[in-house]
Amino acid sequence: MNVLKKSICFCLLLLSGNALIAQAHLLNAYTPEEAQMMQELDNMEDYKPLDFGYIDNRDVLWSKTVWEIVDLDERVNFPYYFPVDSVNMDPSRKSLFNVMLDGIKEGTIADVYVDSYFKERLSYDDILKTLTAIDTTDLGKEQINAGEALSAEYIDKKEITSYNIEEYHIKGIWYFDKRLGELKYRILGIAPVSADVNFLNDDSETSLVELFWVWYPSARETLHQAKVFNGDNTASPFDFDRLLISRRFNGIIYREDNMYGNRNVKDYVTDNALMQLLESDRIKESVRNIEMDMWNY
Repeated sequence: MNVLKKSICFCLLLLSGNALIAQAHLLNAYTPEEAQMMQELDNMEDYKPLDFGYIDNRDVLWSKTVWEIVDLDERVNFPYYFPVDSVNMDPSRKSLFNVMLDGIKEGTIADVYVDSYFKERLSYDDILKTLTAIDTTDLGKEQINAGEALSAEYIDKKEITSYNIEEYHIKGIWYFDKRLGELKYRILGIAPVSADVNFLNDDSETSLVELFWVWYPSARETLHQAKVFNGDNTASPFDFDRLLISRRFNGIIYREDNMYGNRNVKDYVTDNALMQLLESDRIKESVRNIEMDMWNY
């Protein structure tokens, strides 16, 4: 037990030491550029996240795939939403949506798909088409009908930004590792969700759409480099990969793999939001009980 306590304390000291070094760069730099350069050097040394362990098929005694909704209106999920202002903010601080979109644009996130079954790929240009819409106002149409040149003020351009993201959908798999004797979880994909770009300014209630799905294992390096503000201690920021794989979010299960074609909860529990929430909790509780049931004879 003493050896375990010493190991834990040593790890905590290492983590706190790294955080203090990162903060020291800001205090010791003579110019902002020098602080940024030293921080980038630190990031290069810590470029890769901790690799997932290899799982053999024989080690998986039980598994279940679930899809969850991460509602960005909940306070615990705010780190994935803010900051929404990408112009007047430190470039090193981005929302999760901007981190993913920039990664897709730069090519560091390459595995992007249409849906959560990861069959049809999407390019950056394909994604831009779903994020932007250009239309002509009624006055502009009258101007065109009159044979006049269309004025720029009559062009209505809509664009989905991080401000418009309302949810994230996460696909993951719970499995029981018989070699370790414990229930574990691994994220497979994540998707930003917003209203359709054509209905952004529509006051009526509109259904939300998944903009794209990112295959999570291949995006970990990019998410690992993106730092998340830590309100309790600014000297020790988090990163998105660490937040997600440790499940530091509140998710509501809206689908599980089942014999009915992986139907959504709302497809068989209709027109009753409370009962849908209770069904989600029932699925979540059934997953939790697996680990205890494994130890009951």
